[in-house]
Amino acid sequence: MRSSGPGGQHRNKTETGVRLVHKETGITVTATERRSRRQNLDVAFTRMKKRLEEHFKPVKKRVPTKPTAGSKKRHAAEKKHHSQIKEGRKPPRVGE
Repeated sequence: MRSSGPGGQHRNKTETGVRLVHKETGITVTATERRSRRQNLDVAFTRMKKRLEEHFKPVKKRVPTKPTAGSKKRHAAEKKHHSQIKEGRKPPRVGE
């Protein structure tokens, strides 16, 4: 493929850019920074290998944890404080 960008006449008349597409996953990588097609091909295969490793890397399952006693106390205190603030916003009741 022909690549675009800086480089002027040399870049416009040579077709040393490489684009690889992995059909099963649809991952596409390109390499256009070298002057040699072979060097660009090597770079593209290295990038494809890295992208495929990332794509197929197993995702670790999250181990659920219980909240600590301190966090429960802080949560309760925050809720109480918030409810007091909201209680203060109410207009005074008439007739009491």
